[in-house]
Amino acid sequence: QVKLVESGGGSVEAGGSLRVSCEVSGYTINHNVNMGWFRQLPGKEREGVAAIRSSTGYTRYADSVIGRFTISVDSAKNTLYLQMDSLKPEDTAMYTCAAGVRSLASLAGRDYSYWGQGTQVTVSS
Repeated sequence: QVKLVESGGGSVEAGGSLRVSCEVSGYTINHNVNMGWFRQLPGKEREGVAAIRSSTGYTRYADSVIGRFTISVDSAKNTLYLQMDSLKPEDTAMYTCAAGVRSLASLAGRDYSYWGQGTQVTVSS
């Protein structure tokens, strides 16, 4: 059974940093697997934030987070990370990790098969 569990969310002031983690079980993420981070506010569409093909290290980011967020994988721990720096109030959302094999480091939710429950990130001004 594949399971993705996020942690590390919380509240921070604008300009601060947070790192969210996604521990994966039942699925080895150092193969040709895409791992992605998505975010969503209530009543709004889900947005792909960052993705990585763990076997090659290829990454893709949404324009809104380039230069501020960094996605990475620790294969030994089978864990995905998202380091978020220079946070802005508009980064406030539920952040969810996902795993899939379609399309190289896709930011489209339809390309992912497995999802976590999410961790809340709140950035105050």
